[in-house]
Amino acid sequence: MTTLLEEIKAYKEAFKQKAPEEKQKLMAQATKELEESGVAQGLKEGNQVPDFKLPDATGKTVSITEGLSKGPVILTFYRGGWCPYCNLELKAYQRELDSIKDVGATLIAISPETPDASLSTKEKNELEFIVLSDEGNKVAEQFNLVFKMPDYLIEVYKDSRLDIVGHNGNDAWELPKPATFVIDQSGKIVFAEADSDYTKRVEPSKVIEIVKNI
Repeated sequence: MTTLLEEIKAYKEAFKQKAPEEKQKLMAQATKELEESGVAQGLKEGNQVPDFKLPDATGKTVSITEGLSKGPVILTFYRGGWCPYCNLELKAYQRELDSIKDVGATLIAISPETPDASLSTKEKNELEFIVLSDEGNKVAEQFNLVFKMPDYLIEVYKDSRLDIVGHNGNDAWELPKPATFVIDQSGKIVFAEADSDYTKRVEPSKVIEIVKNI
């Protein structure tokens, strides 16, 4: 079975072959500027997880406290169902869902998409885990993950017909950095990764190993 990182590598290579050079250059520039800005560094290992409640794809409210009452929680923030890298990551987690359950963990994915858009993402990727809607990035803000997209990148996304405004239900053009957290039952973050490069993701098997060692 191919790994998530292998799938990402293959997608990136295909993108480099077909995407216009100017588009690739602007997207790389935005990533570099975000990294150098020092914003949205994300919560760190040892931090306590913020207490939050969000609606799932069907509108039911889910709380982090409820998840932690059952065991450790794997929390992954993704940009949206329009993002190919996010879809690869979500599908990779779905493949590992039995292993996640075997180690006693609950998997929760969060994006700024509206519940309707989250439901589309969940159905498209046949996801059987919890997918939450963080409209306005309020919870992502608590995790220090939110950044504003530069104007030139907004134009690139519009030209690519990526309807971020429609997915998120607002025209703020703000996104969370993709991030992964493992939280123990006391609410302490024992693993944290948030990268300015949205193409970089953590292999789910690595996350499962971390849960095993809690």
